[in-house]
Amino acid sequence: MADSHDAFHSESEVCLVNFDRLMADLGRALADENWESLISLNAGVKPATEPMIAALEAGLVEPEPVRVRLEELRQFLDAAGEGAARAKAEAEHALKGVNRNRNAAKAYQNISGSRLK
Repeated sequence: MADSHDAFHSESEVCLVNFDRLMADLGRALADENWESLISLNAGVKPATEPMIAALEAGLVEPEPVRVRLEELRQFLDAAGEGAARAKAEAEHALKGVNRNRNAAKAYQNISGSRLK
C-alpha cells in the first residue's frame, strides 16, 4: 500500500514540476518579448494546470504549493498583459513615425515637382 501512495505522491510532484518548468519557460519568453513563443507556450497552461488541480482535489498535494503556483500564474498573466500593451503602444508609435515620414516625403515631392514646372 505504501508503494501505491508513493507512486501517487511522485505523480503529484511531477505535475508541480511540469507547471514550474512551464512557468520558467513563459517567464523567459516574456523577458525576451518573444511573442510567438508566448503564444505557443500559452497553449500548455491549461494542460499543466489541470493535473495540479486534480491532484489537489484528490488530496495528493497540499493546498499551499498549488495556491502559490496559481498566484504566480496570475502575476505572470498581469505582467504579460502589461508587456503586450507596451509592445502594442511601441508598434503604434513606430507606425505613426513611418506615416509622418511618408507624408513629409510626399509633401517634399509635391513642392519639388511644382518648382520644376
